[in-house]
This record gives sequence, structure tokens and C-alpha cells, in this order.
Amino acid sequence: MPTISVPQSLLRALMKQQGFEHDIEHVNDELPLLGTDIDACNEEQLDIEIFPDRPDLLSGETLAYAMVNFLHGAPATPDLNVKPSGLSMTVDEELKTIRPVIFGAVVRGVDLPDDGEATEEFIKGLMDHQEKLHFALGRGRQRASIGVHDLANLAPPFRVQAVPGSHSFTPLASEKAMTLTEILHEHPKGVDYAHLLDGMDRFPLIVDQNNDVLSFPPIINGEHTTVTGKTRDFFVDVTGWDERACEAALMLVCLQLTQRGGSIESVDIVSCTGEQITMPKGEGKTHAVPEELVQNLLGRSFSDEEIHTAIGRMGGRFDGRQPAANDAPTHSTSMAVARAGTSELMFTMPRWRFDLLHPVDLVEELAIGHGYEDLGSDVPKATLTAQPRADHHMRRRLRDAMQGMGMMQIQSLTLSNETDQFTNMRWTPNHEVTAITNPITIDHTILRQHLLPGLLKLLSGNRHHDLPQSVYELGTVVRDHQNTDRLAFITAERSGGFAAVRGRIQALCNDLGVKQWEAKPMEAGEGPWLNGRGAKLIISGTWVGCFGELDPAVASRYDLRVPLNGAELDVRALMEAVADPV
Repeated sequence: MPTISVPQSLLRALMKQQGFEHDIEHVNDELPLLGTDIDACNEEQLDIEIFPDRPDLLSGETLAYAMVNFLHGAPATPDLNVKPSGLSMTVDEELKTIRPVIFGAVVRGVDLPDDGEATEEFIKGLMDHQEKLHFALGRGRQRASIGVHDLANLAPPFRVQAVPGSHSFTPLASEKAMTLTEILHEHPKGVDYAHLLDGMDRFPLIVDQNNDVLSFPPIINGEHTTVTGKTRDFFVDVTGWDERACEAALMLVCLQLTQRGGSIESVDIVSCTGEQITMPKGEGKTHAVPEELVQNLLGRSFSDEEIHTAIGRMGGRFDGRQPAANDAPTHSTSMAVARAGTSELMFTMPRWRFDLLHPVDLVEELAIGHGYEDLGSDVPKATLTAQPRADHHMRRRLRDAMQGMGMMQIQSLTLSNETDQFTNMRWTPNHEVTAITNPITIDHTILRQHLLPGLLKLLSGNRHHDLPQSVYELGTVVRDHQNTDRLAFITAERSGGFAAVRGRIQALCNDLGVKQWEAKPMEAGEGPWLNGRGAKLIISGTWVGCFGELDPAVASRYDLRVPLNGAELDVRALMEAVADPV
């Protein structure tokens, strides 16, 4: 989760600006209730961990904006005052397949401190906020990337065009012009994010009417638009592939600047589809929540005043109650739909609250704003519509059997790589592999198809502990891009061999009520098994998995030097082959 460090002096100044006293002890006691985790709160610094669902708290300024409502009960303003700037931006049609979502905004009159050190701290905070949003909303700049520019150095109107790699300009933090191809291969930011433009022979570029480059998204800005201590008017661009993420990122950067005295102005945009749009939109978003849902989930009803106060603390506005729609169902099976004859609670929340996707999210906002400690002791009356999974009983029986044999259950990552899944284990992929488009590490490039590699890696990390070690995993693998469940176990023991694992398979079959089963020999080199000591498990004529003694050559790839035996079984195949006694 992202962590931010905010000087208490900044929070103190922003609170004072709103007419409130900044009480550090109060912050330390109450702020975690907003959905944060405080690492440190002293006289100088607030170090705070922001939960992934609250990207609107990722800067000192936007955090202070939320704190004024939540801690001090200031009147909430889910709507932003946005005036027209008269500026425009035209996006070439070619951007449809390159980077189709492009928004812009102007913020004028930002009041920067006179103190040079404080100004540097502001610019650093502005840049840090962008990077945090790139991570939280932009998924590493893929869905959304942000550019912030000194408007005084620009000549509107702006144009977003597609250009070849030979096009050149002077990028940020550089003293010489570079071609786009050179930037992608030589500039530090280009090297970091070049993968976002893989396979393209033309690249996005934002220019003004003098053809001076503002930005080469999602890579880097132009040098001449750099924000300095003298910048008062800002132009913000956001580009990407996800409209909701781009809009939220645009508004949050603007919100940060408004806390420094800036006023937001909209930009008229002709999109790559020819649509004319104006961004940003200042008005909040309306949400309808069935009143019954609140009562059922929280175990009580609320007065209008309670709702007004609670949602106000969360930065929203309560707009009253309205009857359910005329065509509302008599019996609703959806949490989002009010029944005929009931009412809906109407809320307006800020557009940048990217996380509010469902009426249940608004119920949570209401509960947090009101205070969980004051909800009373009534038992919630929510109707549970869930049904047991078809494999519920089989999974329970398998866990009982494994634990009865003294094995410890573990849970490993679903992410893996082809070396661990196939090469090291001598398995050949016979199902389509689901690859990660933008892997963070070379160890996590695909979704796993087998569980045994994860167990081997666990034993490798515990190889200095005493023997025997016996672990199992009942988990999900992904084959042909579909989830399916498997069971795997492995034992490290000095006296173990094929006879030991065969005994465990016998015990498992007994626990499942299987009286007749077969063990058919595996072909040499078929999987990780020692030649002549690997077998297929057949129940009622159905292949359900394989077991055996691991080949030391396979074990050594995980730095394991002790005898290993184990198995991997297909849960779905077991369900088909084994009768369910329940």
C-alpha cells in the first residue's frame, strides 16, 4: 500500500486556512477510522499508509481536504467550482489505437510560499503525488499518466498528434534534444516505461500552436514546461486507456492545487473520435441507495440529520429520500435495486471518489461517517443468497484427510513463471498458459498451472529446519484461462520413498471412501518423478492425478538434498470419480 509522509507544518497551515486548529493527538486517534494506517505521528511528521481504495488521500493537500470534513465536521463540498478557460485541445484520430483517452485542465492563481525551501517542498510533493496516482490509479502509467506544466510557457490551443520515432524535442531534465526513439532507449524514464509503447511505430505527442512539445505521454514532459517556484498557472494533462482512472487522476491533481489557492478552469477537447467534451466536470456524482439495504446491513435506521452528518464527514451530501421507481420489482434480489413501496437514499459524492462503485460502498461510507462504535447492537438482517460451492464437501474432506496425516496447509502465490512451472518440473504445457501482460518481476510472469512448484519453493526456504516436513496446498490453478482447483502435497523425510507416498495415497482414498484404485506407471521423464517411481492415480477408470518419489535432479534445482515424495491431484476429476456421501 502507498505510504506518504506529510509535514505537520503543512497540515497545520491548511487547517488554519479553513479556520481549524490542527490537533496532532486528535489526528492520531481518529484518522485511522477514515481508512488509513498511521506509522508515525509526531510534532514534525505524519507518516501514513493509504489503503488502495482511497487514492484521494495520496497528497498532503488532498488528505487535509478530507480531514477538514472527517475530523472537524466542516460543510462538505462534493462539487468543485470549475470555470471555462477558453482553451482547447484537439486530438488526432490516429490516437484511437495509440492512447485514446486524453483530458486537460487549467488551474490558475496557485499561491506558492515565499520561502524557497517550502516552494521546493511543494514541487516535490506535487511530483510525488503524480507518481502515487500513477501507481494507484494508472497501474504504472498504463491506464493513466499525468503531466503538469507551467502555463505561462505555453501557447494554446493544444494538439495531440501521432508522430514517428524520428521526431525530436528536449525532454525534462535534459540539456539537448533527443528523438523519441532515443528517449525510449536512453532516457531513464524512457527505459522505465518504453514497454507501454511496445509495437508502435508512431507515438503520442502534445504540442502547442508553436509546435513546442508539452509532453510525450506516458513517458516524459518537455523541458520548457517545467514547473518552478515562479509558476502560478498550471496546465494539467492526463492520458491513458481508462476514462474513469484518467478523470479521477485529473481531478485529484487539480484538487491538490486548489488547496494552495488555485481556481480550476475547464478545457474544451475534441477527442480522437470527434466527440466534443469539456473537462474537468465539477459537479459531483449522484448515488441511489435502497434504504432497506442500509437497515439490513447496519442493523438500524437513521434519521435525516444522522445521515446528513455521517455522509458530510465523508465529503458527500445527503439529498434526501425518494420513492422507489414505479417499475420497481415487488421482490428484489439485487442489493442495488429498491423494492416497490420502499424508498431510496440519494447522495452526491465527489467525482474523484473512484472507489464508490456500488450502493454497498455508500453504506460503508455511512457507517464510517456515523461511527461503527455507535451502530447499536441489533443483528443485521441482510438476506443471504449465497449457495455452497459444488465442490464444498470435497474440499472439506480433502483438508480433513491431509490434516489427519499430520500435514500443514499452506497457501502460495497464484503468480509463477514458466521455469518453475514447466522447465524445472519437466512438465510440458498441455493447456493454454495465461501470461501477465506487464509483469513486475521475472518470477511472476504467468498464472500457475501446478501447485507442486510452490511447495518445493517453500521447502527450499525451510531446508535448514528439522525433518520431516510435510505440507499441502488446496488451491486454484489457471488452465486454458479458466480457474480450476487442485490438491498437492509433498513430504521431505530421510526414510521416505515411493512406498511412503503410496501409503499416503491409500490413506487418502480410504478417507474418501474409495475402495478400488489403480496406480499406473509413468513414462520415464514424464514429470518430476524418479524413473520407475512415479504413478498415475486412476479411480473408477478416471485419471485424477499423479504421485511418486521426486527425482533428485529436480529437487536439486530448488537446492533440496533430501528424499522427497508427493502428489498432485485434480479436484474436479476427484469429484467426478468419487461419490459425495453428503
